[in-house]
Amino acid sequence: MDYMFTQGFLGTRAPLFMDVVTLIVAVLPLLVYGAISLARKKLYRAHGIIQNTIFAVSVIVVGYFEYGVRMGGGFDAFMEGSGVSHTYASLVLGLHVIIAVLTLVYWSRTIAKANYQVIKGVLPGLKSNEHKLLALKTFLGIVFTSFSGIWVYLLLFVY
Repeated sequence: MDYMFTQGFLGTRAPLFMDVVTLIVAVLPLLVYGAISLARKKLYRAHGIIQNTIFAVSVIVVGYFEYGVRMGGGFDAFMEGSGVSHTYASLVLGLHVIIAVLTLVYWSRTIAKANYQVIKGVLPGLKSNEHKLLALKTFLGIVFTSFSGIWVYLLLFVY
């Protein structure tokens, strides 16, 4: 797995795995928005398949990221070479982690409830305001997770 720590492709100090994860995190809101657009067009089956796929791939990407961070020495190792204060970067990282964890909880709940309703054949429940509200909170969380993740990347590898 040494390839993970070769020079990334975004032109920063970041290793390859960080560039890959950052690119995926950057496009994630667009992918999820595309899936939401399918539901708006009443293409519910396609919406469900794509949402489940995006969720599963995202969980795998987070695992890949966590493995890379642990093998790379953790946050402090990646802070080396950064021009920002450790305290500031730690606060931003803490905010990012809180947003990301809450988003994962909301997203997991949204996916689980939707899949349960599909299995039970309660499709009108998916069109309910409850599902839409939970999905909106999830989408906003994904957007904030994406922006805060990019912010952390910039602090660690650009500034």
